[in-house]
Amino acid sequence: MENSLLPEPDSWTLGGRTFRSRLLLGTAGYSSPALLFKAVQAAGTEIVTLSVRRIQVARREDTFLDEPLMHRMQLLPNTAGCYTAQDAILTAQLAREALETNWIKVEVIGDEHTLLPDPLELLKACTELVKQGFVVLPYCPDDPILCKRLEEAGCVAVMPLAAPIGSGLGIRNPHNLELIRGLVKVPVIVDAGIGTASDAALALELGCDAVLLNTAVSQAVNPPQMAAAMRYAVVAGRLAYQAGRIPRIHHGRASTPLEGRIGT
Repeated sequence: MENSLLPEPDSWTLGGRTFRSRLLLGTAGYSSPALLFKAVQAAGTEIVTLSVRRIQVARREDTFLDEPLMHRMQLLPNTAGCYTAQDAILTAQLAREALETNWIKVEVIGDEHTLLPDPLELLKACTELVKQGFVVLPYCPDDPILCKRLEEAGCVAVMPLAAPIGSGLGIRNPHNLELIRGLVKVPVIVDAGIGTASDAALALELGCDAVLLNTAVSQAVNPPQMAAAMRYAVVAGRLAYQAGRIPRIHHGRASTPLEGRIGT
């Protein structure tokens, strides 16, 4: 088939901006800035995340963000490492001042071992940050009711986990992601736990709008190649979702008609 005949995935809107890529990429854990830049290019991403620490808030020109490639990216600083709403709010304020963006991915961790989000502190932080004019994207459990509450608080998207951060376990509860997709009207971005390309494809096949990942690429044996795999996986998953899969049945069904068989 000619490439020109292949359908193109549709664009999507997040925080008032339109994007073509449905893959958001983290910037932590790469062995060198050069390897990070290669992965970003291979991923074809338009949104990159980065953590902001209270004690290490640098100016853009003092970091890897000074690379021309990164100037084309929508920056999404995050509040990684925060355990209370107050800490997350302060970190977001520092990020806005240092990076000159009001976009923020809100993480409020409830447990050091599992690194699962604290839903109560998360909702509190997001509610306040929306009031302060931030474009808020919360990293949250795959809880449909919490996702609805975050939407009602004014978050521009919800970001339910697939599995614990950095685990690579893939999507553990696809049913909940489908419930979330059916319950909220804002974009659903699957965040955390993605391990390989098939996980990313499944997220889009379930109707989610995008995938955010970091460890699956930065800790791969070949990060740029894995980034490329994720790029094509989200395209394939979105096209499959739009195409409409066949129903699941519990018995065989012939793909060709039985009429006209030899001997009948």
